[in-house]
Amino acid sequence: MPKKRRKRSKRYFTKITEIAINAYNGCDDNALKNKIYNRFIHYPFDKLAENVIHTYKTYYFDVPYEDVKANVVAFLNEKIHKFNGENGRAFSYFTVVARNYLFNENNANYARMKSKEKVAAIDTQRNITNEIVDQNNKEAKSDFIDHFTKYVDYHLYTLFLKDRDRAIADSINELFKNRLDLYSYNKKALYILIRERTGVHTQYITKVVGKLKGLYLELYTEYTKTGYLSVHYKLKDSNG
Repeated sequence: MPKKRRKRSKRYFTKITEIAINAYNGCDDNALKNKIYNRFIHYPFDKLAENVIHTYKTYYFDVPYEDVKANVVAFLNEKIHKFNGENGRAFSYFTVVARNYLFNENNANYARMKSKEKVAAIDTQRNITNEIVDQNNKEAKSDFIDHFTKYVDYHLYTLFLKDRDRAIADSINELFKNRLDLYSYNKKALYILIRERTGVHTQYITKVVGKLKGLYLELYTEYTKTGYLSVHYKLKDSNG
């Protein structure tokens, strides 16, 4: 009589996941931490976020479902260092963390939605001039970002001397280029996207973001003066 094939477990958050989380928290090597996270933790966090969203039906979000799930995963990453054996099982702990995050965000979004409905009902004093100015500012910034991404592409190897930092800056620049496809510029979710693409730790991403932010401000000042930004524009402090 042939042996019955053992059914493959459908569990996504296992004891191995919990061991990996403890190993991640106890590791000082950033490269190893990223390997542990990508191999053993990201998928369980992603599935947990998906299941919690559907279980508790937290649907009052004005961004697509995938963005909401990415935000939950990002929040779990923020809280991962707080887990230890005293918290109980990892699955239960992170389920509560995800649930509380969704409840708070869902309630806040619902309150904002109701507030907007009340404002719309009494909207008889719209300032059309301000709306036009605001739209013009948005269009100008969009045009500037097109110049900005070209500038970063052109100067990538002089702005960032380390391959790691170049990879991070290039990933951020790609997000700027594809900004029309992004429904939400949520900081947590974008950090996760960059981290997954580059495989580097958050502290290095923060450093590059800081430098790009300074570059953005200086170049935007130049752009507002001239209405144009040349890729050959020289920074005031090119040694930063």
